[in-house]
Amino acid sequence: MANVLNPDICVIGGGAAGLSVAAGAAAFGVPVVLIERGRMGGDCLNFGCVPSKALIAAAKHAQAIRAAEEFGISAGEPLIDYERLQARVHAVIGEIAPHDSAERFESLGVKVIADAARFIDERTVAVGDHLIRARRFVIATGSSPAVPAIPGLSDTPYLTNETLFDLKRLPEHLVIVGAGPVGLEMAQAYRRLGTRVTVVESGKALSRGDPELVAIVLEAIRAEGTVLYEETAILSVERHAGGVRLHCENAQGRFFIDGSDLLLAAGRAPNHASLDLDAAGIRHDAKGIAVGPDLRTSNRRAYAIGDAAGGLQFTHVASYHARLVLQQILFRLPAREDRGIVPRVTFTDPELAEVGPGEAEAREKFGRVDVARWDFSANDRARTDGLGRGLIKITVTRRGRIVGAAIAGAGAGEMINGFAFAVANRLTLKHFRGYVAPYPTLSEIGKQASISYYGPMARNPLVRSVIGMLRYFG
Repeated sequence: MANVLNPDICVIGGGAAGLSVAAGAAAFGVPVVLIERGRMGGDCLNFGCVPSKALIAAAKHAQAIRAAEEFGISAGEPLIDYERLQARVHAVIGEIAPHDSAERFESLGVKVIADAARFIDERTVAVGDHLIRARRFVIATGSSPAVPAIPGLSDTPYLTNETLFDLKRLPEHLVIVGAGPVGLEMAQAYRRLGTRVTVVESGKALSRGDPELVAIVLEAIRAEGTVLYEETAILSVERHAGGVRLHCENAQGRFFIDGSDLLLAAGRAPNHASLDLDAAGIRHDAKGIAVGPDLRTSNRRAYAIGDAAGGLQFTHVASYHARLVLQQILFRLPAREDRGIVPRVTFTDPELAEVGPGEAEAREKFGRVDVARWDFSANDRARTDGLGRGLIKITVTRRGRIVGAAIAGAGAGEMINGFAFAVANRLTLKHFRGYVAPYPTLSEIGKQASISYYGPMARNPLVRSVIGMLRYFG
């Protein structure tokens, strides 16, 4: 006989989104059941953000050694011990894992069940020998690497972010399918570690980013030796000479690429196929679970958050969704997702960070907008640190309200925080003009861009006349 549980909330998925809901609800003493069929911590901890950023950090150290000569320090070509590097990557995962563990959540009062879940009706989930009838369900099952329909791929060995960090050797020539954030982050990291890297993209690289800023990022990546083919179709793949061969075609004609290893970074697909959502009356398709602005599904008892809901696929979005859902479930307060306040960061070097709409989208939404700009080359800290090219663009309405910002350059992911705060709180450039930035820091770049917006005022004849009159009176 099945064991029937009646928690207030049943969370399906133990990744960033699900853990945030479970921990938040448990903190208020609410009964919660958390179901996770795989590793606690989900993709971010085990295969995504944590290991990738640990790898990027190692690669950045390698590149700093190469660049040391520019500062009068001779260090030579770095020696890469890939086995030790991978050991550190997994050690970082191990340091964070206890925070996301079943044991910790059990200590918080959450009932954790390690098994696969499926709906059997609109208000019941079956998992192992349990039936769970909860007041509310939160689906946070995340996503997995998408596998594109390329002829020959099923017979060809390939890597995804779920297997890349278990590779025991440094690839000789890594061929990457996809030039989105994941593809280019890994491309640059492995190139800096000494691997030959070729990236193939069917459209434009970083196609969702500001084209002017994307160009800065791509220039840097290509300058380090990564070969990038944009608007290139992959006709087929095959095993070849102990590695892989890609048959490709673009405007210049057909060609092939031989590599030692193949990495797929062509997007992600939601993990909801095994949930039997139809039994619960929850609408869904290949892109995700259909939700309203409040993240509620077509079943009034169920919400879908994070990657499961489609849309922006970032760990901080998962946490944001968790807060919106808890606000509704625990406090009965209305909540609506606002994607316009969510920052987006690609952790290449230079980084690309954006929040709010781009220029074209902002004009469609707000009518006339202005763009304040400032180049990194005009910043003293960027000069002292030899940080290379960079640019900030701040999009404002006619009254100076900040509706978007985009930065390409070193530290862009940290610098975007202030502008994300500004967008979320409807601040204006006057707020940035008025605060004092420490010298010398990169944060001065945003302040200088804000000041430059008011630059034309100094040449305004009326303003000059007023100043002249005030001078006349002493």
